[in-house]
Amino acid sequence: MFTEAWRLERDFFYDRNMNGVDWPAMLKKNLPLVARVTDRAELSDLLAEMVGELSALHTFVRGGDYRQTPDKVRVGALGAQLVRDAAGGGYRVARIYQSDPDYPESASPLTRPGVDIHQGDILEMINGIPTLSQPDIGELLRDQARRQVLLRVKTPPASSREVVIEPITAEQEADLRYDDWEYTRRLQTEELGQGDIGYVHLRAMGGADIAQWARDFYPVFQRKGLIVDVRHNLGGSIDSWILERLMRKAWFYWQGRVGAHSWNMQYAFRGHLVVLCDHRTSSDGEAFSEGFRRLGLGKVIGTRTWGGEIWLSFDNLLADKGIASAAEEGVYGPEGKWLIEGHGVDPDMIVDNLPHATFLGGDAQLRKAIEVLRQEIKQSPVEAPPPPPYPDKSLK
Repeated sequence: MFTEAWRLERDFFYDRNMNGVDWPAMLKKNLPLVARVTDRAELSDLLAEMVGELSALHTFVRGGDYRQTPDKVRVGALGAQLVRDAAGGGYRVARIYQSDPDYPESASPLTRPGVDIHQGDILEMINGIPTLSQPDIGELLRDQARRQVLLRVKTPPASSREVVIEPITAEQEADLRYDDWEYTRRLQTEELGQGDIGYVHLRAMGGADIAQWARDFYPVFQRKGLIVDVRHNLGGSIDSWILERLMRKAWFYWQGRVGAHSWNMQYAFRGHLVVLCDHRTSSDGEAFSEGFRRLGLGKVIGTRTWGGEIWLSFDNLLADKGIASAAEEGVYGPEGKWLIEGHGVDPDMIVDNLPHATFLGGDAQLRKAIEVLRQEIKQSPVEAPPPPPYPDKSLK
């Protein structure tokens, strides 16, 4: 499989000259180490060392015939930040993760109907066992995801009560924690933008993100400003689909007998635009950011992106269905230079979110985006032209 991976990299990599690396020499250098490999994890490490010589992002070593333990234990989660509080007699609910109220199925287990747990409440027992009896509350939630669990809860100074909840998986809690971040960004935009600025965040650029774009963009396409947030974006391949929609222009207007006007092209955004990116914006999120700027749609704000823009597929699978992926298609601009790879997208305005301020809930990048849009809205208001007088076709 090691030789096969070397050969597939040779045959799939976008540059026949292998970025100037002597590829046969890499095989000769690493092949003797294969005799010392004892399991798939070690083979993956060796493959990573070899393909890493190409200095190309979008080169991933993953999958394969790994041994699976039969006693895998999954820990349930409650969708909240819990703090050990010995004086209070249990674990205090420091914060419950928020989510869009339009999607109640994704809410924290602590906010489900009939549970009625709030921040500041104390979780005293889980299934009859005191929470303080264990070094970590997760010990009492082993294999409890999607099962009914009995909690004893105290809301100081009231007496204790019992409620039944259904914990979620750790993966679901990670999604909920991300939902909380995304939803609170939108709330901040609504507050600081005073209802004039819309907010759309894209976690990635895949099929599910088309649905997210439709869900979040169409309610705000009539705003005076719009923030498209591709921070943490994991990539995909829908950058052109979104850029196409942002490039739409209103070229005539409909006005009926009553009501507000509308325009063609339908759902064209007529206001001011900015994009937010950061060091974790990757792949197609970077292509979107660079395209947004090159097409003159608005400013890019944040920090320099990841820097991976040799596009890939996962076609070069190995015999055990693992892969050392080959980056297959480089990206260059009309000026004749390779784009983004190894450097990233430099924003028009560099704004960093410092760690401690971010931990405390701050978001300097979002605030800057709102500030820029409010200034542009003030300086260059975008108003639809009023309808002309209705025609007089009487015979006079």
